[in-house]
Amino acid sequence: MASLPRVIVKPRRARPFFARHPWLFVTSIARVEGEPKPGSEVEVFSHEGQFIARGLFNPNSAIRVRLYRWDGGALDDEFWAKTVAAAVRLRREILHLGGPGAGYRLIASESDGLSGLTVDRYDRWLVVQFTSLALFERRELLLGLLAQEPDIEGILSRPDRTTAEQEGIRPHEDVFHGTPPAAPVEISENGLTFWVDLKGGQKTGFYLDQRENRRAVAQYCQGKRVLDLFTYTGAFALNALKHGGAESVLGIDSSSTAIEVARHHAVLNQLGKARFESADVFDALETIRSGSDRFGVVICDPPKFARHPRGVEDALKGYLRLNRAALDVLEPDGILVTCSCSGLVERGLFADLIGQLAELSGRSIQILEQRGQAPDHPVSASCLETEYLKCFVCRVS
Repeated sequence: MASLPRVIVKPRRARPFFARHPWLFVTSIARVEGEPKPGSEVEVFSHEGQFIARGLFNPNSAIRVRLYRWDGGALDDEFWAKTVAAAVRLRREILHLGGPGAGYRLIASESDGLSGLTVDRYDRWLVVQFTSLALFERRELLLGLLAQEPDIEGILSRPDRTTAEQEGIRPHEDVFHGTPPAAPVEISENGLTFWVDLKGGQKTGFYLDQRENRRAVAQYCQGKRVLDLFTYTGAFALNALKHGGAESVLGIDSSSTAIEVARHHAVLNQLGKARFESADVFDALETIRSGSDRFGVVICDPPKFARHPRGVEDALKGYLRLNRAALDVLEPDGILVTCSCSGLVERGLFADLIGQLAELSGRSIQILEQRGQAPDHPVSASCLETEYLKCFVCRVS
């Protein structure tokens, strides 16, 4: 068997990769020996000649090699099958997720040793996103493995267009394998029913990573008027009513389509105290501030503000502006729930931002809870960048 092309790491750059970090950036590479094709298998060595791992090469990406195997074995069909099976076991045997109407993350990319592959399960359907050229080229094998999941009727492969461009994945449309659902898929979360549009919804259709946080935040809402900003299809708001005993909730989102779905969810779950409005969040906060309405709980769960390292500073300014405006409509001794799904904004930076918020507002802030993503979105100890979601529950004087 012919030897594989070799990628040699620069001096004093190899330690993270021995520690199983899966991203080898082009800036850490000294040279490439051989002529690996896009998506092909390579071996990675330290500058001193010590074997580190096997990975998949992509000359189009800043992540030049994604690492998958550190024991020297091949990245063959058996390896992919075992790695997918390990991810499934976590959800089924340890987290005990599943059953009719279940919605959860089945494969969480780097966190499951499958860098570049995200899979969410919604009842009897899977939604797959490839963010790696190499795994996209192995999609028939991977989709075949996923099709072996019990009770699966169909698999939708959706492109993440931003990442596809960065990875050099050719443009493609949604592809269905099996039978598509005849209507939006119904899932159950914390005893509530939600509709998920697999093709048109944001990300894979629903924000599964906030499941535990929505239930936890509800306990602070008893008897309170709740404002849910960037409500999307109303999950935080409806959990506050059903499980928290909120006096009322108002959900605001710029997407009129999402708001219509949120209103449907309120009817579906018989939660008539829920109100939803389509508006720009910052404009809505200014309108509320200028009036007399104030809320006992304000929830801020905005979309990702930082998509690349050079955007972190602007993202922090955006979070500060948003939360400063949120405090202006929060009652004394109210609860601020503020979230960031920007992985590039580290938890420490986000905590520092809360301190700046206290200084600017002249109000004391106590952080009651620091939460993260649900356990079906695990954090890899070797790749702490996978801890992307921050959810801070704060009491504000």
